Amino acid sequence: MRRFEPEPDLSERIHDAVLEAICSGELKAGARITQEELANKFGVSRQPVLQAMMLLRREGFLIDAGRKGVCVAPLDVEKATNLYIVRGALDGAAARLAAGRYTRELAHRGRLLLDVGRRAVANGYVPSVIEADIDFHLFVYEASGNPLISETAQPHWQHLRRVMAAALSEDDLRVNVWDEHEAILKALEAGDAAGAESLCRHHAEQMSDILTKRLKVVISRAA
Repeated sequence: MRRFEPEPDLSERIHDAVLEAICSGELKAGARITQEELANKFGVSRQPVLQAMMLLRREGFLIDAGRKGVCVAPLDVEKATNLYIVRGALDGAAARLAAGRYTRELAHRGRLLLDVGRRAVANGYVPSVIEADIDFHLFVYEASGNPLISETAQPHWQHLRRVMAAALSEDDLRVNVWDEHEAILKALEAGDAAGAESLCRHHAEQMSDILTKRLKVVISRAA
């Protein structure tokens, strides 16, 4: 994390930088965070740091931890499960709508995203795979034509990203994910609304089962 020059949106930039460090795993669950440390790291005053930390607490990424002060929130298996339940419902609804309005232009964009994802898998860099995965699902939301789906999902995606970063690591899983994405695209291209919805819901349920099991292992090792 680099030092910042003061600007009107400084607290937002600090928030985004700390959030990135948390979601990428650079800042681990339970890590202590202080205003002084962040102010020194970014080369800013404490006020924008305080504002950024307050927002991160409201979003559930930081918690008050008694004598330890403020810490990075723990990873939570139950919360991860609940997030995927919500995501499955939203993904399914988005796919059903998208299948009814899927154009050649959307099909071309979808295929480009698929290529990006498979290249990320081939390169073996997990953060790029996660970014490509999120971009794919955001594309399906956009293709639905209902902006409320994306707006509803938006507060949850960074929490999901954090779960994926902690638990997603094996090459075979990452390849299977993109096979499932390709099946979703084929259903959209065929105008198969019911099939696309079913595939998206199944995909979310499967990822929930796999990632929450791995998350339990990660949490137990850190205990």
